[in-house]
Amino acid sequence: MANDQSSRGVLYLIPSPLGEEGPTPLTTATVEQILPLRHFVVETGKVARRFLKTLGVPLQACTYYDLNKRTRPEDLPAMLAPALGGEDVGLLSDAGAPGVADPGAQLVRQAHAMGIRVVPLVGPSAILLSIMASGLNGQSFTFHGYLSPKRPQLAKDLKRLEAESRRRRATQLWIEAPYRNQATVEVALESLAPNTLFSVATDLTQPTEFIHTAPIHAWEKAIGATLQKRPAMFLLLAQ
Repeated sequence: MANDQSSRGVLYLIPSPLGEEGPTPLTTATVEQILPLRHFVVETGKVARRFLKTLGVPLQACTYYDLNKRTRPEDLPAMLAPALGGEDVGLLSDAGAPGVADPGAQLVRQAHAMGIRVVPLVGPSAILLSIMASGLNGQSFTFHGYLSPKRPQLAKDLKRLEAESRRRRATQLWIEAPYRNQATVEVALESLAPNTLFSVATDLTQPTEFIHTAPIHAWEKAIGATLQKRPAMFLLLAQ
């Protein structure tokens, strides 16, 4: 199949803020690429429109397509139809970089299959920010998304990640629903080896940002309670 992109629009991958309190962490060049867009594929409409409004995008002049875990594969081509007609489309996650730990990856894959150019824009990524700030191995790392919500299985998951980290000398990262942060910290302190480095990065880019790295034996269990209901990244590196 021919892959002529010259007459087609572009799919722009638009990073969004990691929270509502901090400044919009986008470059002027990125904002200038977003402002002309009139078609947006969004994870949650309300969240996306609130962000776009802060940039000065005329919301009433735009078309929005919902892309979430309930979206069917057969719905994706319609979201990219404007690009086939020469109009650019923007893809937005609720927070951070689209296509990473969110449903946007399937739309990006569909764009490649349809011969539509994909352009990632500069902005925040919780994964990269947490690695940067942790002091752990940024040369080799693996992101695992969500682990088990049940304590016994979570303990097994963490021991498995610790063994993998020790074998490959690689940082292991995961996320959790904010209301389970305290349990995640408690299970980590109970399950991991005393010298394993454990790091938590909470409320990244926000005024309440908290980042802490220490061996398991040096952590205080009480810290977990202060993380409740706050977006967080968890990292470990076995020693």
